[in-house]
Amino acid sequence: MNVKGFAHKYGDNVDTDVIIPARYLNTADPGELAAHCMEDIDRDFRAKCAPGDLIVGGMNFGCGSSREHAPMAIKASGVSCVIAGSFARIFYRNSINIGLPILECPEASGKIAGGDEIAVDFDTGVIRNLTKNEQYQAEPFPDFIKEIIRKGGLLKSIGR
Repeated sequence: MNVKGFAHKYGDNVDTDVIIPARYLNTADPGELAAHCMEDIDRDFRAKCAPGDLIVGGMNFGCGSSREHAPMAIKASGVSCVIAGSFARIFYRNSINIGLPILECPEASGKIAGGDEIAVDFDTGVIRNLTKNEQYQAEPFPDFIKEIIRKGGLLKSIGR
């Protein structure tokens, strides 16, 4: 499984309240959540984000509350992958549960700039920065997680 898109870059400690502000949590509709994704940190995110683009964050991406709305909003925005130096554990789990690919790679997080074109190979964990002609190595997902993501999330992977 491979993806390619342009990077939208954010810093450390991007919390779930910034990813999807609490004032929009009265819905679980993915399209409505996507309409407000990242708006408190990047008002132009929705206008700039094209299907397949990636979010690149710093350390502790997705910290804060345990709501699944945050990775759901990102996925519904058309983001193909989130790369960060590290993830809050509950965000990591929620992302896998809804089928949003995420990779921890501090080197990629530090070197990728907003607007860089990025290609990711989930089978090998190789992240290529096509703009800078650089390559970074993340830990690839085990096969069972790749299968969950391929099927669109945990519940879909078990036939529910």
